[in-house]
Amino acid sequence: MRILFVGDVVGSLGRDMVEEYLPRLKRKYAPGLTIVNGENAASGKGITEKIYRAFLQAGANVVTLGNHAWDKREIFDFIDDAKNLVRPANFPEGTPGKGITYVTYNQYEVAVINLQGRTFMAPLDCPFKKIDELIAQAKQRTPIIFIDFHAETTSEKQAIGWYVDGRVSAVVGTHTHVQTADNRILPQGTAYISDVGMTGPYDGILGMEREAVMKRFLTSLPVRFEVPKEGRTQLSGVIIDLDEKTGQAKKIDRILINDDHPFFE
Repeated sequence: MRILFVGDVVGSLGRDMVEEYLPRLKRKYAPGLTIVNGENAASGKGITEKIYRAFLQAGANVVTLGNHAWDKREIFDFIDDAKNLVRPANFPEGTPGKGITYVTYNQYEVAVINLQGRTFMAPLDCPFKKIDELIAQAKQRTPIIFIDFHAETTSEKQAIGWYVDGRVSAVVGTHTHVQTADNRILPQGTAYISDVGMTGPYDGILGMEREAVMKRFLTSLPVRFEVPKEGRTQLSGVIIDLDEKTGQAKKIDRILINDDHPFFE
């Protein structure tokens, strides 16, 4: 089985990249499952039902979220009915939506889990304890378990990766928007990368207009960050090959598409 994951989609430029390149990536790699992180898809913060459905139409099977999950109020109107949308599972009990979903490819079922880190982020429930609970639940149905870990620090991401090595198929990091070069298969068979990177503006800073970000660093004053609506773009992702019977990963490769890394079909 092959899984394609597209990293944090930011704003309209990111959505345009998904619309243009996701069908082409699927033709090239023929994944059995395609996952897109869409927590920044609506103007850089949050997601709408229209955008969620557009991702599915473009070829995504599951859309994951993160710390900006609730930034668009309309999500409360549709998240409970969106069976292919997952928010961080370690939000407190009673939070709308779900943190795990199951998708079937041929006769194989895949569990897709979304988690959020706590270091320099909101004090949610412990992701380590939550993942123990969800792995036990998922193992009752499938050995193929994919985790999108939305976290700030590399150390917390690596800790989760090592903690679940051999118990899940893949741990991919999101949130920090810069693709890392540490993709690997951990010793017990779990594919890992600290951050997949972002999909959207190529010449901004983490997807935002760079002038405002630099002003914040220069002055330490409050600044409104905006997502560029035009300019060069990029798409970041990973492609993971795994044994569908054991759930163990065999290969993880990075995908990076921008003016400096053209896409070749």
